[in-house]
Amino acid sequence: MNKETQAISNDISQLAEDARALMAATADVGGEKVAEARRRLATALERSKEIYGRVREKTVENVKTADEAVREHPYQAIGIALGVGAVLGLLIACRCSRSTD
Repeated sequence: MNKETQAISNDISQLAEDARALMAATADVGGEKVAEARRRLATALERSKEIYGRVREKTVENVKTADEAVREHPYQAIGIALGVGAVLGLLIACRCSRSTD
């Protein structure tokens, strides 16, 4: 996992931990509105766990597929990367030259 992905994962974990702490802190607070807010928060936490799991699985699957494609066709992958890099370089160069005019 790269640093950015790890940072996002840590942020999501911290948010979930904070939400659980909030739910624990309001456990003894009465009132229908607080109870409803706690139920919605618990539901949102569960949904977010499910979504995070699916996104993570799909990402790993896509990375493996891309890795296999690059390993099966290394020269085509190099050519595509070279072409994309050249196009991006030209676009950046054109944009920079227009900025200085």
